[in-house]
Amino acid sequence: MIKTVYITLGFISLGFGIFGIFIPILPTTPFLLLTAYLFAKSSPRFYNWLINNSLFGSYIRNYKEHNGMLLIHKIVVIVLLWSVIITTIIYGVEEFWIRLALAIVAIAVTTHILMIKTLKNEIYEESRVKSAEQETN
Repeated sequence: MIKTVYITLGFISLGFGIFGIFIPILPTTPFLLLTAYLFAKSSPRFYNWLINNSLFGSYIRNYKEHNGMLLIHKIVVIVLLWSVIITTIIYGVEEFWIRLALAIVAIAVTTHILMIKTLKNEIYEESRVKSAEQETN
């Protein structure tokens, strides 16, 4: 029964993580890490699927194993974050307090991303090779 709850919560968390890719107020990384934790506790099959997923598997592995991100990933995330936040502030909301809240969220997320260790390309490539080897086995 508890495994079913963990799997269900894992997929809900994964959904929030995927939405977080497109909605800057919703953080992606914590939800993906929560999904990995829940799947690790409940289903080796789903955990392996998540960790080896071509879309965000290497992202989770790098964060988990090396606690870092590639510089290019940091740049892309920050540019997308600020693009969406600024567009939302200008065109999406009129209330000052919501604009302020969005700016504070963007600053907090940017600060968090900048504080994450920046991986060197070699470490990232090692992780990708390891993932490819696991997929073939």
